[in-house]
Amino acid sequence: MSNYNFSIKGQDVLLRKLKRNMQKEAVKKIVKEHTANMQIEAQKLAPVDTGNLKRSIRLELLKGGMAGAVISPADYSGYQEFGTRFMAAQPYMGPAWRKERPIFISELWALVK
Repeated sequence: MSNYNFSIKGQDVLLRKLKRNMQKEAVKKIVKEHTANMQIEAQKLAPVDTGNLKRSIRLELLKGGMAGAVISPADYSGYQEFGTRFMAAQPYMGPAWRKERPIFISELWALVK
């Protein structure tokens, strides 16, 4: 099982502003929507041989819906994402994150303005 950790610079400031403004339901909606979008994109980009990797990609909502994760528990998912000395990488999680990240951040910042 591979774990991918991504973080956003300045997230502490953003989280403090969001908590101060108490827009938790709006935040939960944005987190859920963009986590689902990332899952869909990762599934589109995942290399397919048997389809196991694509089917294994799922989302989890954490911290009462205030955080989300897209995971790929297939034991070979890291090899596909990063490659090995015998095979080239076929990234699917990183590109999905990079596509969704700016939209996600802009929607969160819009809540605090």
